[in-house]
Parts: sequence; C-alpha cells; structure tokens
Amino acid sequence: MTARETKIRQESRSAASDYLKKAADNYDQMLLAFNSENWNAAATLAVQCAISSADAVCVHYRGVRCVSRDHLDVCELVSLVALEDAGEKSKQLRKVIARKNMVQYESRSARRADADEIVKVTTRFYQWALENIRFK
Repeated sequence: MTARETKIRQESRSAASDYLKKAADNYDQMLLAFNSENWNAAATLAVQCAISSADAVCVHYRGVRCVSRDHLDVCELVSLVALEDAGEKSKQLRKVIARKNMVQYESRSARRADADEIVKVTTRFYQWALENIRFK
C-alpha cells in the first residue's frame, strides 16, 4: 500500500496575512464564547482558529496550503515547515483537529472540560503562528 499524497494548492506567500487575520478573528470570538460559557461555540471557533493558523504558517513558509478533504492532512504540512518546533506543533494541531468531528457533527454538546482543553491547545498553536510569522 502506498502513502496517499496530501492535496495542496500553491498560494502567494503574501496571502499568509489573510489566513492569520481569519485565525485572529476566530481566536477573539473563541475567547468571548468561552468566557460566556458557550462551550459549543468556543470549541467550534477553536477548530477554525487552528486550521486558519496552520494555513497561515504553511503559506508563509512553504507557499502552499492543504486543500484535502481530510483536515488532518494539514498536520503533515505543518510538520514540514522549517521551524525547530514544527513537529511538536503539528501534534498539538492534530489534537485540535481530532476533536472537530465531536464538536461539529455529533449530537453531544461540548462540555466545559472539552472547551477548556481545545481552547488551551489552540491558544498555544495560534500564539506559535503569530510568533513565527513576521510581517514588515
């Protein structure tokens, strides 16, 4: 069995700021939802923030973003970014995206513990993206 190839799309590196803006918008709303004890919204926005942050990093460093139907594929792209801690951050991203199905498609509502964990991990990933993307 051969490994399947991750579907990617070439992007102008300047588009990284657009993805980072989406991440920032989702991050701000995630915190508002969390502080309002709206666990479902906080968790959903965390997933969106993490994915947009990953897109920003991949576009900034590699000029590509993942367009695969499987959101976990973006973790592989993040791990290939030329940053010392990209492998570790890819694992954090995987934790967030792995919760996407529960958060967005299952009937069970997110609980405080669910939201707390996903918000913490997303915050770490988002802050890493911010620290490593410098726009002049």
